[in-house]
Amino acid sequence: MLFNKLREYKLSYEVYNFFQRKALMHNIPLFKKYGIKKKYYQSISSQDFVRLNGEKNKYDVVDSREFLSEHPKFKSLPQSYQESLLDWSRNGYAILEHFFSEEEITEFNDEIDRLIQSKKAKWQYGNKIMFAIHDSKTLKDAGDRGRLTSILGMLMDKKVNLFQSINFLDGSQQRTHSDSIHMTTFPLGNLIAVWVALEDIQPDSGPLHYYPGSHKLPYILNEDFGNLSSKLKLGDKDYNDYENKIQDVLESNNFQKKVFLPRKGDILIWHANLLHGGEIQTNPNASRKSMVFHYYSEDVICYHEITERPTLFL
Repeated sequence: MLFNKLREYKLSYEVYNFFQRKALMHNIPLFKKYGIKKKYYQSISSQDFVRLNGEKNKYDVVDSREFLSEHPKFKSLPQSYQESLLDWSRNGYAILEHFFSEEEITEFNDEIDRLIQSKKAKWQYGNKIMFAIHDSKTLKDAGDRGRLTSILGMLMDKKVNLFQSINFLDGSQQRTHSDSIHMTTFPLGNLIAVWVALEDIQPDSGPLHYYPGSHKLPYILNEDFGNLSSKLKLGDKDYNDYENKIQDVLESNNFQKKVFLPRKGDILIWHANLLHGGEIQTNPNASRKSMVFHYYSEDVICYHEITERPTLFL
């Protein structure tokens, strides 16, 4: 109870962050660039950027269908990949089938089993294995390999760096959200994610859902669901309030939900602001083995809007 109470106060995070200088130094030159008068350990949120105009990513401004094919590496990709990637600007996602081989997927699943059996797997939020890339070279290499990061860099028009991984054995059943409430950047939109199917995904297993085109909506940040903080305390809204706000946004727009039922080895790449979540798992015995990688673009301020914490680069 006391711990939860302390988490309401910015100082509790700042004291911890003070001793994480090396992991937080990435923001310092960018604070100077944008005139943000902050120490590396201090709280930061979208309110610190309200008077600044951040440059938008290339394919949030121009149409990827018109310009992406000019990239020197584009024509070397399989035709099916090219077609999906060309619609990035319109859809906010791309599906690349058979990206990882049967042998690679077996290796990834064996590695996750090893982490669980050795008790190195870090379970959080119930059913998520967080940051397995910190404990496994095999999984880190999977997310960091050149043929994947070059495609991501093509979509972002800049270099990207692997930041986080999440592994699931079952469906997340998470309500619809945008990753940008959790992993936020200035300028906005400088996060990109990859979802890897580690088995054939069944409709009753709680598959991923997403809303094509929803990445074009305004970003929903703390101010948008009444979660503004004071000098000392974080906002008093909880995550359920954010999810309710997203539901209101969906109900006032006309986006069509899609459910992702990939085959083993397929990947889904999505935009920082694409609305997505997990369907209800209707078969309690069904697994939904999957792996998610999150990447930040280089040379952007990285933080977590909902907790107003600068991102630790471990």
